[in-house]
Amino acid sequence: MRIAVIDLGTNTCNLLIAELLNSDFKLMHQSKQLVKLGDGKIRENQISDEATMRTTDAFVEHKKVMDRFGVDEIKVFATSAVRTADNKAEFVAAIQKVCNCTVEIISGEREAELIFKGVLLAFRNIENPSVILDIGGGSNEMILTHKEAVLWKESRPTGMSRIINSFNLSDPINEEEVKQLQKFFAAEHQTAIQNCTEKKVGTLIGCSGAFDTIADMVDEVNPGEKQRVTQVVTLDEFYAVNKKLLQSTRDERLQMKGMDYVRVDLIVPAVILIETLISSIGIKQMVQTDFALREGVLYEMLAK
Repeated sequence: MRIAVIDLGTNTCNLLIAELLNSDFKLMHQSKQLVKLGDGKIRENQISDEATMRTTDAFVEHKKVMDRFGVDEIKVFATSAVRTADNKAEFVAAIQKVCNCTVEIISGEREAELIFKGVLLAFRNIENPSVILDIGGGSNEMILTHKEAVLWKESRPTGMSRIINSFNLSDPINEEEVKQLQKFFAAEHQTAIQNCTEKKVGTLIGCSGAFDTIADMVDEVNPGEKQRVTQVVTLDEFYAVNKKLLQSTRDERLQMKGMDYVRVDLIVPAVILIETLISSIGIKQMVQTDFALREGVLYEMLAK
């Protein structure tokens, strides 16, 4: 059976096509389209007409790919920007006009659950108490886990598209703005920090998105060039990338090896969030994985 999974996020619309083979799977295709649902209208809980047009165009492109691969089933999951939009019904109707599919708008809790299952597909077993972090455009999901159990999870509307629309950040960001964001993230994720500290969490598992860009910059490869199930990113490597990004202008980031253009505006607040969690929790190890929500859907289908 060949399945397509589309993760309609706040910044990008991500397509995965896989062949399910009994209790295993084979990845056939992965791609993304920039939709920027988190443009200026996100502050008003609206999806703009321009964002709707970008999204329908993205689905037209994804449909061409799905038709070429001859998929048997399409699953579409919409996350933070869509679930908080007052005009979500009209937006979903526009998508369904161009793609014969059902769009499922999922809760933050369900999003965290699928992310966890995607990570399980990558790691199989998580030996030590760890925190999984998925940094989105609209929301951030954090899951406290040990072995195959979820000990605690949260989804907060503190995604990076919301941040850049709420904070007037300089280019490059200045020291006072960094401190402002550190304070903001520490307060918003206070419960997560407290729970991780109590459980003596030492490992941060970073899912896709910003963590892919960090790993690409460490490895000095182009975005999408290197596929990773899991990869350790040392704290020294992270802090070197963090320093480089905090000192950079937008134009300088566009020229950096490993920088994904869809993340050029979001990566600076993202590394500030990561560093805040590392220092607040006492993280000793970071592991990046490409696997997240879409792979969580595969996990559930394989478990049937």
